[in-house]
Amino acid sequence: MVGGGVVGLTTAVVLAERGRRVRLWTREPVERTTSAVAGALWWPYRIEPVALARSWALRSLDVYEEAAARPEESGVRMVEGVLGETGLDEADTWAAARLPGLRMATAEEYGGSGLWARLPLIDMPTHLSWLRKRLVSAGGVVETRAVADLAEAEAPVVVNCTGLGARELVPDASVRPVRGQLVVVENPGIRTWMVSTDPVSGEMAYFFPQPGRLVLGGTAEEDAWSAEPDPAVAEAIVRRCAALRPEIAGARVLAHLVGLRPARDAVRLERERMPDGRPLVHNYGHGGAGVTVAWGCAREAAELASR
Repeated sequence: MVGGGVVGLTTAVVLAERGRRVRLWTREPVERTTSAVAGALWWPYRIEPVALARSWALRSLDVYEEAAARPEESGVRMVEGVLGETGLDEADTWAAARLPGLRMATAEEYGGSGLWARLPLIDMPTHLSWLRKRLVSAGGVVETRAVADLAEAEAPVVVNCTGLGARELVPDASVRPVRGQLVVVENPGIRTWMVSTDPVSGEMAYFFPQPGRLVLGGTAEEDAWSAEPDPAVAEAIVRRCAALRPEIAGARVLAHLVGLRPARDAVRLERERMPDGRPLVHNYGHGGAGVTVAWGCAREAAELASR
């Protein structure tokens, strides 16, 4: 397997726990992948095709709800919050039956139209460590190794979960970055999350309470490759979030983070043959929803790898 982000690790876990011998190569240590800086609220975002993404998300929801019984170990908690600019009719079409308590937010909870929901919120450093431990416990091996060609993988079946790296490795020019910048601050006592999108400018504001910190976002810059935080963007993120919860304005900044979401017109989840005849399973292009769909996609990829 190639690719050590949340999609790659989850796929490796599923394969290993089904009895397959798994060796995972990751260019960066797991804790330094794009997945490690994700805000990680369970809800499909910037992923196509929508119908399949929702199906993968619901399969993943089953796992996260179970994992939330052990939050210190798994990093998964069920937390309440508001999805701004989202109507109940939209959720009714796919998620309402699986999300008890889903309702319209009150005027006191949100200034516009939004949904009040209890969703998985995932502390990614803890979660990635948990996935890695599960993989190793199942007999898998993780190696930090840069790969210039997928053919380097000496395995009877190769699984490609390289995210943005697929642009060069496959090569697949349709994979492109959508840059997200975050600001991590001390939590001034906020226990619920919120996601809001300005209907005029399209700018996002969101905050996620994680253990020991509050994660503020965000941005979605198409085809932007810079991994360096922009101070002006950071100031704007804090300002937008403080407009939703004024106590955020005075919170001490702990860190600035940037992640490049691996966007594609559609997730590539399919099997083909390498030039030497070996099966190659692709599982990449999940945009901003890698965490949300990870288990659903991993199980489908494992089935493709086991044919």
